[in-house]
Amino acid sequence: MFKILAGFVAGIVFTAITGYLMMPSMMFKETPSPFGLEETIARIQHNIEGNPELKANGWSLSGLRNPAKAVQTDGGNVLPVMMIEACSTKYSKPILKDDTVRFLSILMPCKVSVYKKEDGKVYIGSMNAGLMGKMFGPMVGEVMGQVAEDQKKFFVFDPNTPAPQMILPTAAPAAGGAGGGGGGGC
Repeated sequence: MFKILAGFVAGIVFTAITGYLMMPSMMFKETPSPFGLEETIARIQHNIEGNPELKANGWSLSGLRNPAKAVQTDGGNVLPVMMIEACSTKYSKPILKDDTVRFLSILMPCKVSVYKKEDGKVYIGSMNAGLMGKMFGPMVGEVMGQVAEDQKKFFVFDPNTPAPQMILPTAAPAAGGAGGGGGGGC
């Protein structure tokens, strides 16, 4: 009996440790970009703004942020990091209307980071929306599964098309809203 119990406990501990070690790579994705920082940002922005399927699903840009700027202003020396923010009211509406999952508004708008690493390459960081959604029940799982499918279209790059211009943020509206770059916040 002791061997069975010990084996059961060991199995639980092994599973917990494995899950803990694998969680970061499952929850977030890092993909090398074939382009430089600004071109990667511009291509993602134009994919969001110019894809008819994404437009039909309510996607628009809601901001472009530079989180490295505060560190640099404070005297730190960090490599470039930019956050592209996009939102779809089609997907945010059911979550924002439901009191039991409204706390997930912390995940809105959808953020994609584009950054440079010490190896000199540019990378794209994104959340695994489909997996994340499954942790919060069937409604959120379904919505975030659709977000995950749409996000794939953010990162389709045709190297044969000329590089577009980055869409720079515009001044935020006086009463709320998001900091620029397109159709407003969620």
